[in-house]
Amino acid sequence: MLRVIAGSLTAALAALALSACGSDENSGAGPVTINMWAGTQPGGSFQQAAKDCSDASNGAFRIQFNALANNPDAQRQALVRRLAAKDDSIDIVGMDVVWTSEFAEAGWIEAFPEEIASRVTEGMLEGPVQTATYEDRLYGAPGNSNTQLLWYRKDLVDGDPARTWSGLIKQASELEEGGRLEIAGAAAENTTVWFNALVESGGGSILKGPREPNFDEPVQEAVRIIGELATSRAADPSLAQQKEDQNRLAFQSGQAAFMVNWPFVYPSIKGAAEDGDATAKKVLDNLGWLPYPQVTEDREAKGPIGGFNWGVSSYSKNPDEAFDAAACLASEKSQKTYLELDGVAPTISSIYEDEATKEIYPFASLIREGLEKGGPRPATPAYSDVSLAIYSTLSPPVNASKPNAIEELRKNLDKALSADGVL
Repeated sequence: MLRVIAGSLTAALAALALSACGSDENSGAGPVTINMWAGTQPGGSFQQAAKDCSDASNGAFRIQFNALANNPDAQRQALVRRLAAKDDSIDIVGMDVVWTSEFAEAGWIEAFPEEIASRVTEGMLEGPVQTATYEDRLYGAPGNSNTQLLWYRKDLVDGDPARTWSGLIKQASELEEGGRLEIAGAAAENTTVWFNALVESGGGSILKGPREPNFDEPVQEAVRIIGELATSRAADPSLAQQKEDQNRLAFQSGQAAFMVNWPFVYPSIKGAAEDGDATAKKVLDNLGWLPYPQVTEDREAKGPIGGFNWGVSSYSKNPDEAFDAAACLASEKSQKTYLELDGVAPTISSIYEDEATKEIYPFASLIREGLEKGGPRPATPAYSDVSLAIYSTLSPPVNASKPNAIEELRKNLDKALSADGVL
């Protein structure tokens, strides 16, 4: 999942306004200015890719990076307000994967021309491409991706970890030391990510279509598993308040034998160990990783898929150059820059064969496998309302153990899907 820094919503909106005031900068000679709006990565990889793509355009365009706020909800709000106002100072938008279908349905981003879409998706893993596709057309150029793995302590776990959620809960509950299974259960997107991955891993889907909920057996089993963990000894006492970095801190400090989380945890634990944290060093020395846990023994898991897609605004004054720029921002060279400077996972399969990738991610093959087989979150223009309905029902996670949990989820999802969506 992208972790961004810098700026507040107020600053982002002010910057957008200033950009709009200077919209005549493309008149006259020289390369076309393509305004790219996205969250800032700590290592500056987006800015570097923008510069590299500008240099490679042979004078056709210059990509101007504009930083959004550090909070994903604030980023989305800033973009929604401006795109809804048909702001033509935005050419390229950096979208969390779950925004792509919303923005496409609203008419705020354009589908990629067939020739460019073919070029963008060549050699890309299936999961990221699905996140950028809406109604069988490509609306985003996948720039980076992410998935979750099972992390465990080899020194605390006797033998191999169980492969199913129920097995892991039982195994953790029986440990004398580190008897916890860490996962994010706060009332936020992280709980929707967990629930959706459980449903997909069980062979189902949350929705039958963009506006129709699904309540078949995999959905019910997903609710049961969340309730099973929440009421077990393996649950962290702070499960209902925890997000991913709090899980990482609990695991890194030696409190848990198991954790399900994004790959950012590895460089974080490694960095703490190199800074002299003795407990983190012990955790790192005994760190193991496996694919996302299964729901049943006989079915492969479908872990969550995160990441960023580059979309072209419907109101761009220079759509041809914007599409070319977006394609470059999703290119192999750009994705290697994102990986090198900020450690985010590529969407292009061949990059996982590079030694540099394996150095950053010793578990690179598991990430590639997870992205190839993973389960994207539902593509619906009402995604934000759907996600809110899910995490407001299932967080605190102990709610999932209540007899009326399924009925409550049904009621909230029906209400969400009857809403107007992005606005």
